[in-house]
Amino acid sequence: MELPMKRTQWLKYLLAALLPLVIVLFLTVAPGNAHGENNPRVIEITAKRFGFTPNQITLKKGETVKLHLTSEDVTHGFFMKKLKIDEVIEPGKPTEITLTPETAGNFLTICDHFCGVNHGNMNMTITVVE
Repeated sequence: MELPMKRTQWLKYLLAALLPLVIVLFLTVAPGNAHGENNPRVIEITAKRFGFTPNQITLKKGETVKLHLTSEDVTHGFFMKKLKIDEVIEPGKPTEITLTPETAGNFLTICDHFCGVNHGNMNMTITVVE
């Protein structure tokens, strides 16, 4: 004849069975881990006389992203004061920016290194949404 389990023994077995499941669920559903804090979304941006490709990107407020900047021809700038961006993009030398926008809006980003006759028209828009 089996003796009934003591209540504390039963709780230990239950905890041992459920704890791994709870840990796995927490790790896979934890907030802020859609792209992972360690693996932010990467956006490729190419500079070439006299424009950026793409010429418009949309970011989410509070979401960390990496902007991977390259130049196909000459040295360009990538400047947007309100987003605290001021980078130099040299040909053959990729530049990476980690950015977490905190303000929603449309931000005109310009090339701030003279790159030729149409340099003044070289810009792109970064849109940050709620």
